[in-house]
Amino acid sequence: QVQLVESGGGLVQAGGSLRLSCAASGRTFGVNAMGWFRQAPGKEREFVAVVTWVSHVTVYADSVKGRFTISLDNAKNTVTLQMGSLKPEDPAVYYCAAARVLTNPYSGYDYWGQGTQVTVSS
Repeated sequence: QVQLVESGGGLVQAGGSLRLSCAASGRTFGVNAMGWFRQAPGKEREFVAVVTWVSHVTVYADSVKGRFTISLDNAKNTVTLQMGSLKPEDPAVYYCAAARVLTNPYSGYDYWGQGTQVTVSS
């Protein structure tokens, strides 16, 4: 099992920045990728970004490309999502996820965190 704990959510003004972190623990040796998803009220959970464990290849949703940056610290088993130029459509609960076998960036994740709330004020 892999445990994921997110931190860093909160309230930020539109146009501002926020940094989310996700610490992985447990049997992380089999993890091949870590990603971020988000779910706004009344909407389905959507992919945000993913980074592969070894080569650090990244994939972003079009809606966040150029504004968000995902990074991975293998030594600390921590994935970070640096969010900038936050928009009114960005508020959601942000979830960290880990995959053992990543066949595509958008689904198939094996472990999920509890989520952290991001709120953007106008």
